[in-house]
Amino acid sequence: ISISVFPPSNACIGRYIFNMQITSCGHIYQRCLGDFYVLFNPWCADDTVHMDNQAHREEYVLNEHGILYEGVHKHITSRPWHFGQFEDGILDICLKILDMGASYHHGSDRDRCWRNDPVHVSMVVNHMISSHITNSVMKIPEDNDYLKGTKPFSWNGSVPILQQWYNGRCRPVRYGYCGSLASVMCTVMRCLGIPSRVVTNFCFPWSIENPLGVNEIFDSTGKNLCGKDKLWRYHCWNESWMARRDLNQCCGDWQCLDPTPLETGRGNSCSGPTWVRSIREGELDLDYDGHRMFSRVNSNYVGWLSENDTKQTKFFCDAWPCGHRLITKSVGSEIFEDITGAYKYELGSAKNKEVFYRAYRRIHPGYCNASNSHIERELSSLKNPFLSDSGINMRLKMANCPMYGEDVQLLWLLENLRSENKALKFNLCAQIITYSGCPMDQFWKDSMTVTLGPREVKKIPLCISYSQYGPYLYDHNIIKVVAVSDPDCGEVLMVSRDIVINRPPVIVKILSQPRLKVPCTAEISFCNPLQEDMKNCVMTLEGCGLFKEPMTIDLGTLAANQQARTIVEFTPYRLGSHRLLANLGCHKF
Repeated sequence: ISISVFPPSNACIGRYIFNMQITSCGHIYQRCLGDFYVLFNPWCADDTVHMDNQAHREEYVLNEHGILYEGVHKHITSRPWHFGQFEDGILDICLKILDMGASYHHGSDRDRCWRNDPVHVSMVVNHMISSHITNSVMKIPEDNDYLKGTKPFSWNGSVPILQQWYNGRCRPVRYGYCGSLASVMCTVMRCLGIPSRVVTNFCFPWSIENPLGVNEIFDSTGKNLCGKDKLWRYHCWNESWMARRDLNQCCGDWQCLDPTPLETGRGNSCSGPTWVRSIREGELDLDYDGHRMFSRVNSNYVGWLSENDTKQTKFFCDAWPCGHRLITKSVGSEIFEDITGAYKYELGSAKNKEVFYRAYRRIHPGYCNASNSHIERELSSLKNPFLSDSGINMRLKMANCPMYGEDVQLLWLLENLRSENKALKFNLCAQIITYSGCPMDQFWKDSMTVTLGPREVKKIPLCISYSQYGPYLYDHNIIKVVAVSDPDCGEVLMVSRDIVINRPPVIVKILSQPRLKVPCTAEISFCNPLQEDMKNCVMTLEGCGLFKEPMTIDLGTLAANQQARTIVEFTPYRLGSHRLLANLGCHKF
């Protein structure tokens, strides 16, 4: 007897047990024929996650290889990530996540009807990644202290994280950061059949007091002080594709889900799902966390000079807008796709201003009846005046693309826009900044007087040696360089530049074509670029389809300029596309 089971498009996802009952001669026999899984189906036109483009389905559902984009908006870096949604046991782990998070919207899990709704499923997964009090998948370190766990940037993929959580009795894995949280969520969503992707937002504002403004405070030396607000250099979240029946959508579209718990004034919480189009249109009352997501791509930046505990002065500076650039991996390609236009209209356009005014009235009820001109005057009073308003233009331009061990070379460009001489005294400094905007050590300071003739343009070379920044860099590879004019000279001018120090490359070469269940070898090579020993060097390897458990190789100490080379043997255990990922850690990073 051949039996076919045809689950309807609104069936609840999960594991089903298939039983058979036989009645014969007055007797009833029960037999379990096995079990099967029902998932969301983006190939089915009646499913709420239907995606009609085959190339998009292959990228956002079937592709196990991803790319995380990091760095700063002027220097975007990337690293590969193994989603691994089809690895053995991952589906059961994903369903366990739903079980553990079932009480998020419901008092009990007796009624599982919510499991056929991708909106509620995505909310449960979003909450479980890092917001659940006791059983979240991953924790973020407090105050950048991760001595009691794994370095957040050392993970290569989602599979070891999910396995560690599941095998550790569902206790949070220590530690992650926004990129790993968004990537793990992407793995879970793809595994359940919901098309998903990881998005990186550059210049991400975090402010509790002012939803549409973020403040950075500096002292007279240019040092970034630790204030209440933070300007993250980048932040990663997840987008998932679904039709929102609760919003009367008939077709699928991207929904924004941010699993990173952020302080909101009422405790830490994640965000979403929020319809991306509602963010662009400023329809903040339409969706979950609409005002929060809108502010993350539209806030105004304000830089302040703190002269004492009571007096703060606005800089003349050219600030980049928050949400300056949003990108994700392109379909079928290793390059990124700029999706900023999906979140906001072109900056300064009439449509952009119209949306901002609409959102401003909804975020600030006191302005619900205010005119556009009234709101514009209020916004102008909060912004920094432009450098050109002072008669001086300045910018810091990179003269090289520094790697660990290399000096940082910059050109400081100054232009006098007026017909009289200008003489200004500047204080310059450099300090380490974490990706989440936390200022760390200030390691370099300088001061100089710059004299500019009428309409004169001057180029001043600046050099920060490795011996100056190297001892302070550690895991944070972003340096902030700032030049601030002396307040005694009148108007206070400021120019800054975020610099990414590139990590030395690890070269992976597979020496033979991988074949199923046939031994294969790969060569991993790395060169210490420093003029000093690199201690406690550990190589972590992860291979999609090549070996099931991550491999750790202890390289010990590498002498200055030493080339390390190691051969790895493995036996591919399943067919498909293969990628070997390598991550090097040492006492320096």
